[in-house]
Amino acid sequence: MAAVSILRRHLPDLKIRVINVVDLMKLQSESEHPHGLSETDYDSLFTKDKHIIFGFHGYPSLVHRLTYRRTNSNLHVRGYKEEGTITTAFDIRVQNDLDRFHLVQDVVDRLPHLGSKGAYLKQMMQDKLIEHKHYIDKHGQDLPEVRNWKWSNPK
Repeated sequence: MAAVSILRRHLPDLKIRVINVVDLMKLQSESEHPHGLSETDYDSLFTKDKHIIFGFHGYPSLVHRLTYRRTNSNLHVRGYKEEGTITTAFDIRVQNDLDRFHLVQDVVDRLPHLGSKGAYLKQMMQDKLIEHKHYIDKHGQDLPEVRNWKWSNPK
């Protein structure tokens, strides 16, 4: 959700729909699992013509296995890649490209019409990743803006 906050702050005209998938079996079709969504319901949530970046705190291959028969192929799953060690939870996300900075870059990469605004935002996120690396190497903890981040009510 922090990635959505960053995108809304820097690209306020960008329309973002956030879906929290609690029951992964909803990703399968109704013919394969009793909780599965129909094609119509699935497409109404995940759209047919927009890129979907799915931040998953697990192995991306699981989501791909659950959705491989869906006609909508715009799903880009970001998840655990066997990177990380004894470090902070956020740093493990950074090492697996699942943190807010990488997710924002991922969005920008899929929206070439953003032009220079997108390029600027992408560079800002790269600078934050470099700042994070230096900070965590020196202090052994996350950046204060990460440690102290609080959910705010989006408007």
